[in-house]
Amino acid sequence: MNTYLTFDGNCREAFEFYRSVFGGEFADFQTFGDGPPDMPVSEEEKGRVMHVSLPIGSSVLMGSDSSSFGPPLAVGNNFSLSIEVTSREQCDELFAKLSAGGSVVMPLGEMFWGAYFGQWTDRFGINWMVNYTLPKE
Repeated sequence: MNTYLTFDGNCREAFEFYRSVFGGEFADFQTFGDGPPDMPVSEEEKGRVMHVSLPIGSSVLMGSDSSSFGPPLAVGNNFSLSIEVTSREQCDELFAKLSAGGSVVMPLGEMFWGAYFGQWTDRFGINWMVNYTLPKE
């Protein structure tokens, strides 16, 4: 299980700081401008960070900037627990169980980055993400 942080436009600055503290290199770094052409982002948002990951020991610190098509950012809801699973079935099971009584932010589906992914807030107000990396064809 890893931590996913959300920022309001300063994700790049924060992760450069974290990298200076922990060392290492980013495993992923993409802006919203790197997304597919039909992704609904404004020109102003294209330079914002869509996803960054920094391995730290046996964990990964991940993050992004908020966007106009996601939930509004507020201190206290700017983090999620992210789980990488080993099968689509495991993804379905965790999503169903943990989202019961909560609210779905992004239904499970195949994403442009090659994963089966979903996002929700559980009935206790905790934000979750589950990701299954699809096999390469």
